[in-house]
Amino acid sequence: MSPSAARIDELLRNTRRSALHLEMRDGYMQDDPAFMEWKAGHRLDPNDRQSWWRPWLDVIAEATGRGVEVRRARIVSEPVSDYIRYEYDVTFPNVAAGEQVRWLPRRNASTIALPGNDFWLFDGRIVRWGHFSGDGDSLGGELTEDPVAVKLCAEAFEAVWDRAVPHDQYNV
Repeated sequence: MSPSAARIDELLRNTRRSALHLEMRDGYMQDDPAFMEWKAGHRLDPNDRQSWWRPWLDVIAEATGRGVEVRRARIVSEPVSDYIRYEYDVTFPNVAAGEQVRWLPRRNASTIALPGNDFWLFDGRIVRWGHFSGDGDSLGGELTEDPVAVKLCAEAFEAVWDRAVPHDQYNV
C-alpha cells in the first residue's frame, strides 16, 4: 500500500493492540454538511442510536471488541471554537463504540514536544500523518515507520493523555 493510499479504517482493521489519535487543530472541514446542520441547531439524539450510528463506528467497535485500545486526544484552544463545540457534541457515539477520548486545553500543552501534524499511531510502529489545508480540508495522509517519528508520536501522545481531561469531565 502506498503511503498516500493508507486509509485509517484499513489500518485499524489490521491493528492488534493500540490505535492512538492526536488532533491539534481548532477546526476541520468547515463545509462538512453535518457541521453545517449542527450550526443550524440540529443535535444528535443519544436515545436514537439508529440516527447517529455510522460505518466508522462499526470499525471502532470491531477493533475495541477484539481488545484493541483506541484512544483519541484533542488539544484545543479555549474558549473553544464552534467546530470544537460541535466535535464535543458529536463525540458520544465514538465513546459508545468503545473509543476513549480526552481533551487538553492548549495552554496546558506548552511544554510538550508535539509533531507538526495530527496523527494516528498503530500498534506503536506505524504513524499515519494527517495533512490539512489552512481551512481544515483534508489533503490526505502519509505513512511512516521511521523509529524517530514513532517515538516522537508515542511520547507526545502519552504526555497529552496524562494531562488531558476525560470526555465526560471536560466542559466546553
